[in-house]
Amino acid sequence: MTPASLPVDPFDLVIFGGTGDLAVRKLLPALFHRYVAGQIRPASRIIGVAREPLDDDGYRAMVRDALGKAATDLPQQCDDFLALIGYRPLDARKDEGWDGFAALVGERPDNIRVFYLSTSPELFVDICERLGKYGLNQGASRVVLEKPIGRDLASANKINDDVGRVFAESQTYRIDHYLGKETVQNLLALRFGNALFEPLWNASHIDHVQITVAETLGLGRRAGYYDRAGALRDMVQNHMLQLLCMVAMEPPASLSPDAVRDEKLKVLRALKPIDGDNAAQLTVRGQYRAGASEGQSVPGYLDELDGGKSSTETFVALKAEIGNWRWAGVPFYLRTGKRLPERVSEIVVAFKPVPHSIFEGSVGALAQNKLVLRLQPDEGVKLWLTIKDPGPGGLRLRHVPLDMSFAEAFGVQQPDAYERLILDVVRGNPTLFMRRDEVEAAWRWAGPILAAWAASNEPPRPYTAGSWGPSAAVALIERDGRTWHEDND
Repeated sequence: MTPASLPVDPFDLVIFGGTGDLAVRKLLPALFHRYVAGQIRPASRIIGVAREPLDDDGYRAMVRDALGKAATDLPQQCDDFLALIGYRPLDARKDEGWDGFAALVGERPDNIRVFYLSTSPELFVDICERLGKYGLNQGASRVVLEKPIGRDLASANKINDDVGRVFAESQTYRIDHYLGKETVQNLLALRFGNALFEPLWNASHIDHVQITVAETLGLGRRAGYYDRAGALRDMVQNHMLQLLCMVAMEPPASLSPDAVRDEKLKVLRALKPIDGDNAAQLTVRGQYRAGASEGQSVPGYLDELDGGKSSTETFVALKAEIGNWRWAGVPFYLRTGKRLPERVSEIVVAFKPVPHSIFEGSVGALAQNKLVLRLQPDEGVKLWLTIKDPGPGGLRLRHVPLDMSFAEAFGVQQPDAYERLILDVVRGNPTLFMRRDEVEAAWRWAGPILAAWAASNEPPRPYTAGSWGPSAAVALIERDGRTWHEDND
C-alpha cells in the first residue's frame, strides 16, 4: 500500500447538517469510496446530525439513495458501510437531546473525534459551545468549518474568536475543497519538483495568469444563501484566492503545514489593494438574465428568486496584482460565475512571447506558451507549444498541447477532493486547510471591493445565461492586449 491508501486510525465523524446537500451529495459518497478502498476501519463511526426526526434506519436509507449506482455495484461493501452509520436529531440552539448525543460519542473514548460543521455559519458558534459544554472538545477532537467564514472581516473574526474559545487553532480545520483537488497539489510537484519551471516562474518570463471557475448551474437549492453572499464571497474570497496563492507563493522550506501556509499568507498580504479608487477599473460584476444553458432555456436570476429584486452579483471578473519582486507587473485575471457556457475550473499560466521571431509570417504566427492546469471536469495538465507541422512541403508552424489527462495517464479515476481532505483531518494534517491569519488576510483584501461596490450604487451588469458574462469582462482583459483563454488556443 502507498501512504495515501493506508487505513487511518478509528474515528467518529459527526456531520452536523447530515441531511443537507453537501453531506448527502459529497461527504457521504466520499467516505464510502474511502471505505471501499480499505482506508476506514470497521471500528469507525459516522453520525449524521440534523433537525429532521429520523432514526438510524431512516438515515441509512437516505445514505443508500445518495450512494446510488455505487450501492448497486458493491452491495456487500455498501451494507458494511451503512452499518457504521447512525443518526441523532438535534437542534444546535436547544439543549434537548445533547445528553444522549454526548453519551453516544463517549462510548468510544479512544476514537479520534471529527465534528464536521456542514451548516450555516450562523450555527458554528452554537454547535461549538455545546460541544465544549459536554466535554466533547477534549483529547483527539477536531472541528471542520465549511466556508464561508463570515461575511466580512469583523464577522469572520467573531466566528474565529468564539470557536477558538472551545477548540484550539491546532484543532480547527477550515476547509476549502479546491485545495484537495489533484491538479492543485500537482502544481506543487510541477513547480518544485522539476528544474524546467521554477527558473521561469517569475515576472521576467510570465506574461500573465488567468484563473477561471465557471458553473453552468443557477441557484438550485442555494437561493437563500447565495443571495446573501454573491460570487465574490462565495468563490473569490476563498477558492480563487487560495488558487492564486498556490500559483504565486515562494518555495516553502518544506511541505510541513505551517511552512506552506506561511508562504500563502505572504501572497495574500502582498496583494495590491482594490478599493473605491480603482474598483471601477479593475473589477466587473454581473447578474445573469434568462437565456439558454446546456441546450435548455433557463430563467434569469431574479426569476429564480420568484421575481424579487436583488443587486447580488452572480459573476465577477477582476484584475489583481501582487506587489513583490517575483510578480511585479504580472496581472492575475480572475473570473467566476453562474450560468456560464461550460463547467470548467482551470489555471492558465501564459509565458511571454519569444523576444525575436526568425520565421516569416507566411509559415504561421508564433503563439504564447501556456501551462494550463485543469481542475474540473477532467483533471489534467496541458503545455501549449509551437512545433513544425509534420509532413513535406516546407515549414509550417502549429500550436499544439502536450496533454496529460490524469485519468488516462494513470488509468484510475481521481478521488474527490473531500475524500482526501476528510482523511487529512483524521490524520491531523492541516497542510491543505486555511489558517486563521489566511482567512483574515483574504477578508482584508476582499472587504474594500465589497465596500466600493456598495458605495457606487451601480447594479451588476446584465449578461445572458449561457454567455461568458458581461462584455465588460472581455474589455477588462482585452484593453491590456490579452484575451481569455479558450481550450483551442
